[in-house]
Amino acid sequence: MSQPRDKAGQQSVAAPRQEIERKFRVIGDDWRAGAKAYPITQGYIAQREGFEVRLRETDQAAFLTLKGRQADARIRIEYEYEVPREDAQNLLRHFAQGSLIQKTRHEVTFAGNLWEVDVFEGENAGLVVAEIELSSVDQTFEHPPWLGEEITGDKRYSNVALAQHPYTRWGSA
Repeated sequence: MSQPRDKAGQQSVAAPRQEIERKFRVIGDDWRAGAKAYPITQGYIAQREGFEVRLRETDQAAFLTLKGRQADARIRIEYEYEVPREDAQNLLRHFAQGSLIQKTRHEVTFAGNLWEVDVFEGENAGLVVAEIELSSVDQTFEHPPWLGEEITGDKRYSNVALAQHPYTRWGSA
């Protein structure tokens, strides 16, 4: 069995990472110019209030991630390990709860900040959101003109919620 590795390919020692992010709806397509895109398939194999275990596969690698929420909706604690892609595919096939999330992630730089714009597909088609990771909760940043409503902390837009209650079903009972 291989040793867990982080996103940079370094051997992981299971140190938690604090993730501080803000999330917004996206308006229009002006963000697309120059964006680097790659597909993501992800699912959740365990979850409870404030905690989730996610498997994510891209065209390059697969990761097992444990996330825990903090009192401030902008902050989460995260452990992430690279896993063999075949293992991730099998785990998703046999243990995913709810629907798999399919999206294309676009990396967009604006005013010196990296934005991740996710264009959802399948049962979440029509939803486009942008996230920015910050170094502190009070960090300021310039808002791109294509940002819409801020949805940070709105649980409906979390990927784990979208797996259980897809966007295309929001209008139905």
